[in-house]
Parts: sequence; C-alpha cells; structure tokens
Amino acid sequence: MVSNVDEYINQFDGEVKARLLTLREIVRAEVPDADEGIMYGLVGYKTHKKPLVYFGGYAHHIGFYATPQGHEEFADDLAKYKQGKGSVQFPLDQPLPVDLIKRMVQFRKNQVRG
Repeated sequence: MVSNVDEYINQFDGEVKARLLTLREIVRAEVPDADEGIMYGLVGYKTHKKPLVYFGGYAHHIGFYATPQGHEEFADDLAKYKQGKGSVQFPLDQPLPVDLIKRMVQFRKNQVRG
C-alpha cells in the first residue's frame, strides 16, 4: 500500500503516469490550497475539510471521481464515457478531456466552498 501521492503516481508508467500527473497539475492549479493525500486507495483532495475530487490509474483508463453532484452537473459532457455512481472512466486510447476536468474541479471547488 502506498503512503503518499508521489509513491502512488510513480507505481505507474507511460500514459497512465502522464495522465495522473496532468490531473494532479489541474487540481493544484485550480485549488492550490487543497489538501492532497491517498484516500480510499486513490489520489484525493479535500478543501475546507470536505472532499473535492479523487482520481486513480488503471490498466486501460483513468478513474475520476467528483462525487455524484459533480457528475450530475456534467452529465451531457460525460455521456460518452463509461460511468459508475460518482465515477467516470477516461480511456487511455482517447485524449484526456482537460477542459472538462478543469470545469468539474472548479464546480466542485465552488460547491464545497459554498
């Protein structure tokens, strides 16, 4: 079990690692005061002691978790991706939707800060 985000990201190679680093950069840029850590076995961020977003690497996709409200708000944008309750899978064989992810992080930031 990894103990910090660097260890988590460094266990991956290639495209998975590159995408995890991109997600980390997005969250840090959009919510620089967020607390970063390993939560539920994923890279997670909290702000104001509330969950912001989580993400994780897998063999064929990147999992992104913006809690159910974050996904409901962007249902149309996420419709083309495989989803679960509060999760979406961004396949490695498709471009990472950076602009969409930025908007989802901003939405969650505004939601948490109320």
